[in-house]
Amino acid sequence: MSGTLSGKAAIVGIGATEFSKNSGRSELRLAVEAITTALEDAGIDREEVDGLSTFTMDNNPEIEVFRNIGGKSLKFFSRVHYGGGAACAPIMQAAMAVATGVAEVVVCYRAMNERSQYRFGSGYTPPPVPNAESAHYGYYVPFGLLSPASWVAMAAQRYMYESGATSEDFGRVSVACRRHAANNPNAWFYEQPITLEEHQQSRWIVEPLHLLDCCQESDGAQAIVVTSAERAKKLRQPPAIIRAAAQGAADDQQMMTSYYREDITRLSEMDLVAEQLYAQAGVKAADIRTATLYDHFTPYVLTQLEAFGFAPKGQAKEFVREGNLEIGGRLPVNTNGGQLGEAYIHGMNGIAEGVRQVRGTSVNQVPGDGPVLVTAGTGVPTSGLILGPA
Repeated sequence: MSGTLSGKAAIVGIGATEFSKNSGRSELRLAVEAITTALEDAGIDREEVDGLSTFTMDNNPEIEVFRNIGGKSLKFFSRVHYGGGAACAPIMQAAMAVATGVAEVVVCYRAMNERSQYRFGSGYTPPPVPNAESAHYGYYVPFGLLSPASWVAMAAQRYMYESGATSEDFGRVSVACRRHAANNPNAWFYEQPITLEEHQQSRWIVEPLHLLDCCQESDGAQAIVVTSAERAKKLRQPPAIIRAAAQGAADDQQMMTSYYREDITRLSEMDLVAEQLYAQAGVKAADIRTATLYDHFTPYVLTQLEAFGFAPKGQAKEFVREGNLEIGGRLPVNTNGGQLGEAYIHGMNGIAEGVRQVRGTSVNQVPGDGPVLVTAGTGVPTSGLILGPA
């Protein structure tokens, strides 16, 4: 795919609902609101939309979304599995559809009432009919590994043992994200920064994870509009060119429980994504200006820093301790506040922040015009993007 996808498509519109703990309306309405806003942002008529892409976990059927936005002819529709690992992959699907001429305007969306109607953090519930995907949980659930936090805690504990990282190092990620969120009027934790002491005093969820190591549960929706780089030149907003897009699953991959790898302190799937992204975009870690790193749990931010070469293996703790994740640091991360500070919309709101950084409109704008990295969920098959200006 190197040399064929890079630079062919662009993100030209972003739109979101408010982020809340109780939206008071259906997920379909949330999706339609976000998509309508994103199309208005791009200056594209809803009848021009001919493609849709989302997550398998989204509860809104494409044809219902398309009908409710007033669509005319739907030529392309796709869904990507593996929860938050899908976040950047619908954008990749959209870029491929546009680059190959299958569709001209593809909207990617994610809408969820993940606080008011259901909660991912409440624990694993087996499906009524067991299948190949659910069977492996039989090795974990009976022993108390019931929730995403518990699954991550296992790998995080080993990472701490091998690298010397501490709970305070994880807390520095949370402090940085909340500091950025405090400047973002759209963030749930607007004007609510935290200190490292407050992180350390927050209650345990599953050791070594404190409450403030865990992302929010949110209601809301985010939409992204993708079209060709050529058409993007004529539209309302400065385009965010898709310089690279990749997916990855590797090394005895399981759903957040890849405990049979030789090294459970690495994110092999993100190593694979990083290799592809850098090759496609023709850049390296030193070129990246800012990043939105998927922050469902703070320990995996450190391992992502290592996967992308911002720190050698086991040394992300030093990178974080030096304040590099904050504005003015080497790699300001999650300048919207991330999922810890802004909202948990399965990573799609992080892509929107990447677009704002390219446009120069972030509330925590990072100087320069270098490439912007965006990643998707970790511990699962995952995806990533590199965005840049035209």
